[in-house]
Amino acid sequence: MAGDPYKELGVARGASQDEIKKAFRKLAKDLHPDKNPGDKAAEDRFKRITAAFDLLGDAEKRAKFDRGEIDADGREQFRGFGGGGGGGRPFGQGGNPFGQGGGQRGAGFENIDLDELFGMFGGGGRAAGAARGGGFSPKGQDLRATLEISLEDSISGATRRIQFSDGRTLDVAIPKGAGDGQTIRLKGQGAPGRGGENGDALIELKVTPHPVFTRDGADLTMDQPVPLYDAVLGGKVPVRTPEGTVSLTIPKGSNSGKVMRLKGRGAFANGKRGDLLARLMIVLPENDEALDKLAQKVRDAGPIRPFRD
Repeated sequence: MAGDPYKELGVARGASQDEIKKAFRKLAKDLHPDKNPGDKAAEDRFKRITAAFDLLGDAEKRAKFDRGEIDADGREQFRGFGGGGGGGRPFGQGGNPFGQGGGQRGAGFENIDLDELFGMFGGGGRAAGAARGGGFSPKGQDLRATLEISLEDSISGATRRIQFSDGRTLDVAIPKGAGDGQTIRLKGQGAPGRGGENGDALIELKVTPHPVFTRDGADLTMDQPVPLYDAVLGGKVPVRTPEGTVSLTIPKGSNSGKVMRLKGRGAFANGKRGDLLARLMIVLPENDEALDKLAQKVRDAGPIRPFRD
């Protein structure tokens, strides 16, 4: 995190644990990646406030930080090794961290895990493998995956199964009104942690193209067949929507290309639902002798005037 955790959460140093918790909850609600898909700045800020709360939300860690024993990332502050007051060689005689001759640990390293210690300074070891986002954390890494869903699933909601590269399968609940590119976070379903909690699984939703509906933002368009007689005389025809079939009233004298709007029957975008636009396509009946005779009679009578919309 490398900053002041109190400033990250917007609280005073004398704030109570309850005030710290309330401040974090408010910020987390506004900055959560699920609420800000694709917003890198919000995602980075969310990581910083989470790290700040991991520190200040723990009374023991907070006390150590206030005393200067650990830094903002929870790492211990090493102020020097061994005793003596004059300075110079911090590791003891000869500057050797393991004592004279290097064959054994010096007195300053008793009960210290050297593998972990050197890892904290960038040399590898257990701590280096646990570093996350520039800070020290035992939490496992997040896993990312893409899940293709249908237009109907994105509108009505559904449960779909996804398989990860490690062979695990998870059932993902698709919320009603899910948007293309939206990310769903599954808590604790990521990589295992090293002494801490597991990472999360981040599932990005991709809405596949539909064979009937074409999407334009939140609106959907489609071609709607209409029998000739209903177009001429008016009538009702069944219309397919993403949520089932509805009845559409066709005005008398409708032409091909006329667009009928079905309010609130479209897709979702930015939390709002659009409309379904049905473009009428007149369909002639096959082998209709009565229609053939009528058409011949009208043509013999003179030029045909087009219908008016």
